Amino acid sequence: MHSLHIPTPLVEPDWLARHLGHPELIILDASWHMPASGHSGKQEWRRQRLPGARFFDFDQDIRDKASSLPHMLPDEAHFAEAVARLGIGNHSRLVIYDSLGIFSAPRAWWMFRAMGHQQVAVLNGGLPGWQRLGLPLEQGEPELPSPTRFQAHRQRHWIADADDVARALSRADCRVLDARSRERFSGEAADPRAGVRPGHMPGALCLPFGELLTADGRLPPPQQLRRQLAPLLSPEHSLICSCGSGVTAAILALAATLAGHEKVAVYDGSWAEWGSTSDRPITLGH
Repeated sequence: MHSLHIPTPLVEPDWLARHLGHPELIILDASWHMPASGHSGKQEWRRQRLPGARFFDFDQDIRDKASSLPHMLPDEAHFAEAVARLGIGNHSRLVIYDSLGIFSAPRAWWMFRAMGHQQVAVLNGGLPGWQRLGLPLEQGEPELPSPTRFQAHRQRHWIADADDVARALSRADCRVLDARSRERFSGEAADPRAGVRPGHMPGALCLPFGELLTADGRLPPPQQLRRQLAPLLSPEHSLICSCGSGVTAAILALAATLAGHEKVAVYDGSWAEWGSTSDRPITLGH
């Protein structure tokens, strides 16, 4: 059988359906929900999933457990050990989805890119899009994968910290895009996390992730993404994407990558870090 090549960071359900069963292909369910939602991505995965899908738990398992911030990217050794337990090797071709369409899967996509894995994509439309086409699903207790070996190579250019953001805010050749709602960005809505101040970083631009998505929870074609991003940044800008805790920022990072932007990073700590640090400046209003 020929080696499988993932053509783009975003694949359609029909492409994935054609390649189900390929020995190099691994499907990951990276469903995650806001803590107050009462939903569990892992429980959903146990009830219903794409055929052979393994659960990628970036909230409780594949995270920096020494950090007080939510689901921070772990170090290379922790990431490599955790994904190897899922049967993922450096040769694996990965397609990642979530139960909401396009929500948390891009976070897992970004984590793999930040750890040097290139052959990884998000399933456009996620589980709802797969279901709409009547494609096969799996229920019941999942099979345990056979562990393998994975070597992680941290890619610093994909990752931004608070100091990177502070520098970017003062530079004309950089843009900081915030994926949170306009109400949270302006400070009209309180932050859902205790002890986190309302507002935004001075100089950041607001692009709520939902404004990029179609009505059925998909990312549109690259040319439309380019049109949507054009008023906010040009191709030569370095881009840092932020949000509440580094999840939906990855939707902006994926969209910008699809639109052809090459200098794209995610602020891992995002507003959970910036808004809880008293020495970081904050602006209210639009």
